[in-house]
Amino acid sequence: MHTPNSLSSLIAQPQYADVVQDLLACLKAGLKDNLHSVYIYGSVAQGRAIPDVSNLDVVVVTHQSFSDSRTSLFNSINWRFQKEFPFVRGISIRTVLVQQVVSLDALFTWGFLLKQCCMNVYGENLAECFGEYIPSWEISKQWNMDITESSINLRSQIAQATTQDQVLMAQRQMAKKLLRAAYGLVLHKHKHWIDEPKECGLQFLNYFPERQQTVERLGILLGNRVIPKRSVVGILDEFGAWIADEYKKTEFKIG
Repeated sequence: MHTPNSLSSLIAQPQYADVVQDLLACLKAGLKDNLHSVYIYGSVAQGRAIPDVSNLDVVVVTHQSFSDSRTSLFNSINWRFQKEFPFVRGISIRTVLVQQVVSLDALFTWGFLLKQCCMNVYGENLAECFGEYIPSWEISKQWNMDITESSINLRSQIAQATTQDQVLMAQRQMAKKLLRAAYGLVLHKHKHWIDEPKECGLQFLNYFPERQQTVERLGILLGNRVIPKRSVVGILDEFGAWIADEYKKTEFKIG
């Protein structure tokens, strides 16, 4: 188990070590013995978080479901962070049960996420249950074949955003999803793990140079400038549908 003092050595950006330490205190107080382990991933885990831009992405593993208190606990954490750590754009928390993580069905989903993308910051590290992963079509497929459904959800988030901050968060989330899904099309060819969205886009262009303009536009959406909703939705509808079609074509070829 990682102690608060060891977080500073684990997390590359010191100001985020305090953020994670505070989050752990909230989770332990709210979940008590039900809390099994906690992981962070994304820009904070990779040491490339940008204050006032980056989210804190978290996986919380519990022994039993806590659906009855989940909303209250997470609302409390969000409120606290808005007050104490305003430079954190938001907190995204994914929850899963221990038995779901260690099941065979989770090999390419939770197993891959914890092993390849996450940093264990509290509790038993379930990533140790899994071996090393080789970049493959199977992993890309597991994470991105739902791109049509994801596009619908992202479109809804954009439409429902009412403030500048909400629009900015929605367009950034959309851009990240599309760039990573695009890279998923070529992961089995490039054979390297990449998570940073802009780098995903650059590597994708080595195989699909004709999508240069789209990748450049998605790069703009990752910035701090709010883009009109109609333009954001236009990119999502066109490129999301194109990616979905390419996944179907690749799956037909590879199986």
